[in-house]
Amino acid sequence: MLRWAVIFLVVALVAAFFGFGGIAGAAADIAKILFFVFLVLFVLALIFGRKRP
Repeated sequence: MLRWAVIFLVVALVAAFFGFGGIAGAAADIAKILFFVFLVLFVLALIFGRKRP
């Protein structure tokens, strides 16, 4: 999940560099959404993934 967020971030940066504003904005939005989904799943895994002795 984090890999896809980074990929979309790179796509957004490259598209913004070449002047494709619409594509850059869409890719940046997707990257933000994927990053926050990753954070939520990571926190849930930390909370519920702990084993008690």
